[in-house]
Amino acid sequence: MFQKNYFLLLICLAYAFTCSAQLNFQSPVDNPTELGQVNWLRSYEEALSQSKAKKLPVFLLFQEVPGCANCTRFGNGAISDPFIVEAIESHFIPLAIFNNKKGDDAKVLELYKEPSWNNPVVRIVDETGKNITKRLAANLSTQAVLDQIISALEISKQEIPAYLSLYSKELKGKENSKEVNLAMYCFWTGEKEIAKIPGVLSTEAGFMDGKEVVKINYDDSEIALKDLVLNAGQVKCADAVYLEEDYDIAKLRKETDGKPVKKSSNFRADKEVKYYLSKSQYKYVPMIGIQQAKVNTALGENKNPEPYLSPRQIALYKSLSHAKKENLRNCVNSNFETQWYALINNIKA
Repeated sequence: MFQKNYFLLLICLAYAFTCSAQLNFQSPVDNPTELGQVNWLRSYEEALSQSKAKKLPVFLLFQEVPGCANCTRFGNGAISDPFIVEAIESHFIPLAIFNNKKGDDAKVLELYKEPSWNNPVVRIVDETGKNITKRLAANLSTQAVLDQIISALEISKQEIPAYLSLYSKELKGKENSKEVNLAMYCFWTGEKEIAKIPGVLSTEAGFMDGKEVVKINYDDSEIALKDLVLNAGQVKCADAVYLEEDYDIAKLRKETDGKPVKKSSNFRADKEVKYYLSKSQYKYVPMIGIQQAKVNTALGENKNPEPYLSPRQIALYKSLSHAKKENLRNCVNSNFETQWYALINNIKA
């Protein structure tokens, strides 16, 4: 009897462990292209009811299904972006209303005075159906949708997750992105230290002019080049400066206490970019560039990298033991969205 009960206990424990490691989210299997990767409700009344119960706003999408090129572009764009999907499903009640259907869809369309057979429109409303942000229609870029989400989180007094703040920094930073290469005694140390500097968007270790360098993309609206070089110099990671862009070399040399400044030559990436990240299991978790830089630094300093990750990225990391090992791929410096869905599908398989 004891052996039987003990055996059953082991089975229960094994089952509990397996279930705890499973993903607590999933991508829809039958969404039309226009609806992207979000799991949408289709009932207005149900959405408002859940909004009231969960105290979350409704992310209301008016969409043409099947739709025009703008509709499919939005489906393949912002609402398939893993971070946008996670934010919508975690902090809102997602509701899709078709603008080219009769019945209940048409009633909701009329309620908000939305035109039929139209391009996508996003509204974020409260539990009574009242708008809490401005109607989003003309600009449906990932950045615009993310701005709308962050605005709604602030209005509804929800904490803005760190991963969304980092993503916003990266997207906005790309508009003002500049590149510079800094030479140093050890590019692995360089990547770890330089990622701490405000305004740095991404780093990559490599070689240039016979020296170890770190290629840096930075937001020059947040940090000036001279300040970036001086900050890197304080941690001995700026022995020389190699510039991709046209710049007054003499001026920069003067501004940075006489550091050697040259035009960039051919860059050859190191085989182990982001050394500390590449030596860990986190390399299998898809991340955006700024996250990779921050996580690499955290791991290099024996700190917990989870504050830089989204809850779903953390869940993916914890599920790696259930993935098919032969199908796992090093995601460092890879396309975030492509690797994200490949990994999810692999874990489900």
